[in-house]
Amino acid sequence: MCGIETKLESYLSETARWLLDTMAACPSSVVFGAALVQKVELRVACKNLPNKDVGSKSDPCAVFYFKHGDKYKEYARTENTRNTLDPQFTKVITVDYHFEMVQKVRIRVYDVDNSTEEMGDDDFLGQMECTLGQIVSKTPFTRELTSKKSEVIPNCFINITAEECREGCELATMEFKAKKLDNKDFLSKSDPFLEISRLQSDGTWQVVHRTETVKDDLNPKWRPFTIPLHSMFGGHKDKIAKFNVFDWDDDGGHDLIGGFTCTFQDLCQALSHETSWPCINEKKRAKKSNYTNSGTVILRSLKIERVYSFLDFLFAGLQMNLTFGVDFTLSNGDIADPTSLHHINYQYPNEYMQAISAVGSVLQDYDTDKRFLAFGFGAKIPPHMEESFAFPLTLDFANPYCEGLQQVLDAYVKSVTTVHLWLPTNVAPILRRVVAFAQAAQSAEMGGRGVLSYHILLLLTDGVLSDMADVRDTLVEASGLPLSLIIVGVGDANFRDMNVLDGDDGVLKSTQGQPVKRDIVQFVPFREFIQKSPSELASHVLAEIPKQVTGYYKMRGIAPGGGL
Repeated sequence: MCGIETKLESYLSETARWLLDTMAACPSSVVFGAALVQKVELRVACKNLPNKDVGSKSDPCAVFYFKHGDKYKEYARTENTRNTLDPQFTKVITVDYHFEMVQKVRIRVYDVDNSTEEMGDDDFLGQMECTLGQIVSKTPFTRELTSKKSEVIPNCFINITAEECREGCELATMEFKAKKLDNKDFLSKSDPFLEISRLQSDGTWQVVHRTETVKDDLNPKWRPFTIPLHSMFGGHKDKIAKFNVFDWDDDGGHDLIGGFTCTFQDLCQALSHETSWPCINEKKRAKKSNYTNSGTVILRSLKIERVYSFLDFLFAGLQMNLTFGVDFTLSNGDIADPTSLHHINYQYPNEYMQAISAVGSVLQDYDTDKRFLAFGFGAKIPPHMEESFAFPLTLDFANPYCEGLQQVLDAYVKSVTTVHLWLPTNVAPILRRVVAFAQAAQSAEMGGRGVLSYHILLLLTDGVLSDMADVRDTLVEASGLPLSLIIVGVGDANFRDMNVLDGDDGVLKSTQGQPVKRDIVQFVPFREFIQKSPSELASHVLAEIPKQVTGYYKMRGIAPGGGL
């Protein structure tokens, strides 16, 4: 027995060393250092693009590529604008900016004449390569476009503006109409649309929103739309925004009817009553002494809504509670067999331990007391070797908590060398335990007692669940609770059915057909990250957690700190 204990202590020592090495290897911007990932919003405009169409102008689309290793991979693309050589794209490209990394970016502009996703059959208009740091440090960033052979295209430019993305912000929902607009068409009436632009630091205007076009109407009513206030005013509400009304033309040469500028305070008059501005065409006013306006633009209604960020909730004291669930079923293989998923190697931690460490090392920073519940399922446990689907990894039912992440790993090794692997793969019992904690947290919210509390279950399993129907029903019930489920698939099993829980194949529904209130499941097979760093696994499976947290409290109408 002493020999076994000595080996176990040696193994735990190696585990601790491996865990520290793993944490040190994680990019500081993701996990541990002071440098945090910043999200930036990129807006793009081009000038004097080549014309590839006969009888009309190009229909440009800008495609963003980021360099991974020695290859550029597509990241995102703007909308496709019609019939223009000077596009101002309104779609915002949001990217993660790492101060401490060189992030190489390539932007290619294509003339898109079809609806396919592939750009191979579209005309190439020009490209530009730089780093994200160059764009962020000198915004607005302007550069000449080049051919694929790096030859400069004369007088052809791309302009990119960068702004920090504020997850928590104020959203303005506005509804506009107009009256008695000037008619710009001969055989019909104008086809007006409204365009909003923001004043940039260099004095130029950046288009941030366009409404739909209302056909053949001088008294249009545009559909309500929602836009972040910082998109219009750049975080400075004393600045002005510009509102222009155009007559849409299918050749892209939209005619300006008129416009106006206003501040945030001007807009706020519409919080209580309709507010209007004369629609002024400055060129027309300069030519006609008796000119008054080209119509009237009316803000019918305005609603300002504060959207809280994940950080808003954290700063207000949100408690994150992490629970582990580990699969101990027979399909993992005899731990004495080197091919077993639970095999103990004194130098190389198995996939279960790697996943626990990778994801746990991120989430432990948000669990205030660092006391983790850790359960196993699908094993026969001592002293009577009874099957259990929710036993504590400590094997101490009186004290199921692990003090810190290292103790979770220690308890896992203790369990895997003590219990008898069994079956089936039933996870609903562990899930229901965490659901009970989440229900208690929700009751506390309703009673206004204490700080907000959110629960995360990290479930590690080697195969498809045996109680899938029960799990589906439980998840539909849990979708209205402060709870998220992360599933990491260990080994080489076919995890296709897991996509049902993740919502990849459509909205998850209970066996009775009831849909989830919100998506709370994230699934990833560990094998996709075997050749990558543990931090990439953690980053991937945790990416949706902040959105799930804020989505839950928004659904409940709860502000940081618990206020409604």
